Amino acid sequence: MDDSSRRPHLVPLLPLCSMSCVPNKVAAAAAMDLTLWQYQFRIIMLGDSTVGKSSLLKRYTEDIFLESINQTVGVDFYVHFLEVEPGVRVKLQFWDTAGQERFRSVTRSYYRNSVGGMLVFDLTQRSTFDHIKDWHAEVCERVQPHKVVFALVGQKSDRDAHDERAVSREEAERLAGQLGVPYMEASAKTGHNVRESFELIARRVYQGLLSGEVQLLEGWDGVKCANTQTLHMQRAGLSQPSSASKNKKKCCD
Repeated sequence: MDDSSRRPHLVPLLPLCSMSCVPNKVAAAAAMDLTLWQYQFRIIMLGDSTVGKSSLLKRYTEDIFLESINQTVGVDFYVHFLEVEPGVRVKLQFWDTAGQERFRSVTRSYYRNSVGGMLVFDLTQRSTFDHIKDWHAEVCERVQPHKVVFALVGQKSDRDAHDERAVSREEAERLAGQLGVPYMEASAKTGHNVRESFELIARRVYQGLLSGEVQLLEGWDGVKCANTQTLHMQRAGLSQPSSASKNKKKCCD
């Protein structure tokens, strides 16, 4: 028998992609992503552990509710797309932070690169409401000189029917007024006001961007714009009262 017949059959290998291919693929993926949105907003979820921040996000981004959910360790990441007005699509990046004190040093590092902050408390747990001012103050202190747009959300509104409410609507609205932020009550379990809560904060960021209250700044990832020329044209199309520029600007809303 010919020796060649006993040799193993070798399958020719396809040429491997060189390292130079990788950046091209990454660039192509990034370019494809940019065609999906005009703006990108980073929004951070704030509040004590177990108030339901993760449940709100899962309901909004996946339309699911889990009776039992693992506590967030450090920070989790969610993405959702929203059309804030006809033809204007926003990519919403959500940072879901752990409420436990031992993770505070990790979560604080995400404050600075966020343009939106959703302050969440549990309507059935008084202490989570009492801590909202601390969460708000901590973020405002660490985001300077950037602008953060806030919304206050009382979570687990479905418990109201079971007479488990520990914080009245009047108290929550009073606190919201003190902080200068809008207030909504929502339930991740039933879906009540979940979409409205997230869209409220997203649209407030968008309006702040158009009015100039929220600025695009180099080195800051709170807001990204796929085409700055489009933003300039949108701003130029707005008629802003001249007195608006005289108002004193705060670091936070």
